[in-house]
Amino acid sequence: METTPRTEKPWHGILVAAALPMRDDLSADFDAYAEHVRFLAAGGCHGLVPNGSLGEYQTLTYEERARVVETAVAAAADLPDAFSVVPGVAAYGALEARRWTEQAAEAGCPAVMLLPPNAYRADADSVTAHYREVAKVGLPIIAYNNPIDTKVDLTPALLARLHGEGLIVAVKEFTGDVRRAYEIAERAPGLDVICGSDDVVLELAVAGSPGWIAGVPNALPVECAALWEAATQGDLPTAMPAYRRLHPLLRWDSKTEFVQAIKLAMELAGRKAGPCRPPRAPLTAEQDLVVRQATAHAMRGDVALGDVAPLARSRQS
Repeated sequence: METTPRTEKPWHGILVAAALPMRDDLSADFDAYAEHVRFLAAGGCHGLVPNGSLGEYQTLTYEERARVVETAVAAAADLPDAFSVVPGVAAYGALEARRWTEQAAEAGCPAVMLLPPNAYRADADSVTAHYREVAKVGLPIIAYNNPIDTKVDLTPALLARLHGEGLIVAVKEFTGDVRRAYEIAERAPGLDVICGSDDVVLELAVAGSPGWIAGVPNALPVECAALWEAATQGDLPTAMPAYRRLHPLLRWDSKTEFVQAIKLAMELAGRKAGPCRPPRAPLTAEQDLVVRQATAHAMRGDVALGDVAPLARSRQS
């Protein structure tokens, strides 16, 4: 499948929050990662975000984290069509995040994705100072709003402040609250609201979101690209059945065990993923079964789904 036409901004379209394949000894498999980049492009995606949570960046050494970006950029450079590499540059403090942004710039990346301080319950002034420091590098910044994990909420008012200062060009919205897309658009016209939760992608696409930073396309890029294309074109008769078929798997992107679940879905779809590094423990037998059912249902649509409600504690609980 060829990628759909690239829009004018490298954070538009489907950017996959790329999983990092691991060997059984928990060493990173960079050859498999490069092949994964090519697989995602061939499946209809427009780019990827290395060194996000799905890429287990918190467990990587400095050398590994740098090599992830370098590997992605080199693999993308060999592709026939434009394919954006937009690294996550989250770090404990702004100075370290700035250093990762400088590395991204040196590697030739067109933009970066940045969490607010993620181990410190920062107030609005501290958050603004954080983004000011990283913005000094000169690369466009996609803010990442994940108050569930970071305990810092980039509210519509705070996003308007950051955008008004020219510090951010977009936000990956992970709250799952689709109402925010409309308030952000009112408070910060021109700020791109990127879908950050797989299980609200249809709603945000209909609301006008120009991009999706996605997890499940690691396993099923073709199916997700078809959904995105239909949803952004307003073709609901096509989008709705696809969304219903994919949704039991898409909702795993918002659960605590999302990395393990998506890596299992990749393996079931014939992709190399491997285990996760600690502290991520293997899925329970019940969770494993639910992911297998959801993946089979997403691929074929003819597999009965069990009661998933009690399983896999939501990250939002």
